[in-house]
Amino acid sequence: MITHPESLLARVFKSRYFRTSDPLNALERSLSLVLAHFLPLSGHLNWDPQAPKPHILISPHDAVSLTVAETDADFSKNSTKGIRPRKELRALVPELPVSSYSSPVMTLQITLFPSQGFCMGLSLHHAVADGKTVVKFLKSWAHICKHGAAPRDFDLPMVLDRTVVNVPAELEAKISRDKASVARSVSLHPAAEETDDLVKLTLELSHEDVEKLRERARRESTRSDLPHLSTFVVTYAYVLACVVKARGGEEEEDRLVPFMYVADFRQRLHPPVPVNYFGNCVLPINFYGYKATTFSGKDGFVNGVEILGDSIRGLSSRGAEESLWELYEEGLKWAEPGTPKVIVAGSNRFGIYGSDFGWGRPVNTENTSLTRNILFTMSERRDEIGGVEIGMCLKRCETDVFVSLFRNGL
Repeated sequence: MITHPESLLARVFKSRYFRTSDPLNALERSLSLVLAHFLPLSGHLNWDPQAPKPHILISPHDAVSLTVAETDADFSKNSTKGIRPRKELRALVPELPVSSYSSPVMTLQITLFPSQGFCMGLSLHHAVADGKTVVKFLKSWAHICKHGAAPRDFDLPMVLDRTVVNVPAELEAKISRDKASVARSVSLHPAAEETDDLVKLTLELSHEDVEKLRERARRESTRSDLPHLSTFVVTYAYVLACVVKARGGEEEEDRLVPFMYVADFRQRLHPPVPVNYFGNCVLPINFYGYKATTFSGKDGFVNGVEILGDSIRGLSSRGAEESLWELYEEGLKWAEPGTPKVIVAGSNRFGIYGSDFGWGRPVNTENTSLTRNILFTMSERRDEIGGVEIGMCLKRCETDVFVSLFRNGL
């Protein structure tokens, strides 16, 4: 499947180390070993103007660009989960040199904070792999770096055979024609301007907070068939309500609020896609036509829970293969260009904090590809099972209002 082929997945991992020697040799050595199991990551994404769809090209001499930097900055301050300028994080992530018709699949950067820690930055063309694939790569790399061998329970090498994704042939043809009619290009969306008023912050929900939100949804909903109250659903609904209110929901009740999540179809297709499949197997699920008043009033949270919960339940209740084109067409009916969209990236089920390269679990992980559209990310909490970590990118003038709504609404 194709999802956001023009987007960039950029992530930063921050780990401590206290040895006199730096971790660079171990990271480089294990990187060369793990890439043998994830060959497309060392290749290039090409789209010949005469070809109907793009291709990943791999040659024996391909390599991943790895930039090594060193800084005397304070690692603890840099790794904080508090409010900080977004521009500071971008310096930790390598550029992905993209032309209209060709792009390296991935670039890496390791920034050393001598005797304190290191940051690992990753930039990847999202047309090649989804979040689940990237996290599997990072966990495998970490395991090899720490233990010297690939994890046995990861079923490596990855499956590269696209035929294991059982979708109607006409669906791929329709999507390819749609993309080709716009432009045969692998160019990325223009990056958001790095202004001083954009800040990054991380908020957390404890396991107790999540349970309170579940109970609140049960208490406030008037429905007897309330859908499954997953951690993802109640967290997204809560953040959505806070975002709408922070952006003047009550004063702009007729303002449209488009929003979206990405559904993993690996286990929804028949037969299921192998767990070690390399690539994208996701589809954006879009919502449009909802006004700010739906989420800004006292029922805003529970309205979000019901809308999101019904959507996820609907994906499981109908044949996925038959519904894919319908879902894809719905995604083309976005709101007018320029309308801010509430989009969640990541998942609280990825287990990203399990990526231990040998110096303990990461102190912090962040998705730096957050823009004004990809508004927030979701992952598990580092130090608590059942909790959620939420990464936000907001204007400074919105931050205080949003944080107040988020913390006081629990």
